[in-house]
Amino acid sequence: MKLLFIGDIVGKPGREIVCSLVPKLRVERGLDFIIANAENAAAGSGITASICHSLLAAGVDAITLGDHVWDQKGWENDIAGFERVCRPANLPAANPGRDHLMLEKNGFQLLVFTVLGRNFMGPKVDCPFACADALLKKHAGKFSGVLAEVHMEATSEKQAMGWYLDGRATAVLGTHTHVATADASLLRKQTAFMCDVGMTGPHESVLGREIAPVLGRFLDGMPRRFEVATGDNRLSGAVVEFNAAGRAEKIEWLSVRA
Repeated sequence: MKLLFIGDIVGKPGREIVCSLVPKLRVERGLDFIIANAENAAAGSGITASICHSLLAAGVDAITLGDHVWDQKGWENDIAGFERVCRPANLPAANPGRDHLMLEKNGFQLLVFTVLGRNFMGPKVDCPFACADALLKKHAGKFSGVLAEVHMEATSEKQAMGWYLDGRATAVLGTHTHVATADASLLRKQTAFMCDVGMTGPHESVLGREIAPVLGRFLDGMPRRFEVATGDNRLSGAVVEFNAAGRAEKIEWLSVRA
């Protein structure tokens, strides 16, 4: 079986390339599951109900989110209505929305969840390691495989999560930094791992934003509005092949232009 995990969708360019390429990639790559992080899909920060509808209608099977989950006004009231959208699992339990998803294809049950890091990030969250343990224990016997998204700033924290879940997760895939890392690999116990699968959106940019205002901010420190860029639009992600036992057999980084 195969899954495609799409990295942080940034703004309208990211949404457009996902909606354009997902149906084609599913057929060409023989994909069973397509999961996308869409926490930057609404003008670069957060997500809305209408965007969720469009991504799911285009063929995305599930949507994950990150530290910008609550950036769009009203989303906290809408998230519970989406059965295929989950917010980070280690946010406070009082937060609305699902803390995991269970996807099914031909009898294979894929548990999907995201954990936020605790290094160099804003939200105050529970321990991602303990949270992952709790989810795996709670749903033991109900899943065939696991996709754990590690939405973190520090590569050390991501690598630690990879080794911690090695042999217990089908794949541990990183997001948040928007820059793909050259470490796609199979760990010792057949867990696919990559620190960051990269950004889906305009790569002629600084992390998806227009170059000039970001440079200006670095040069003089004055506040500026960082609009989403438009040039060199790409879909970035990772394709993981795995067996019926949920053990990964191959991981490949994917970067496709429109």
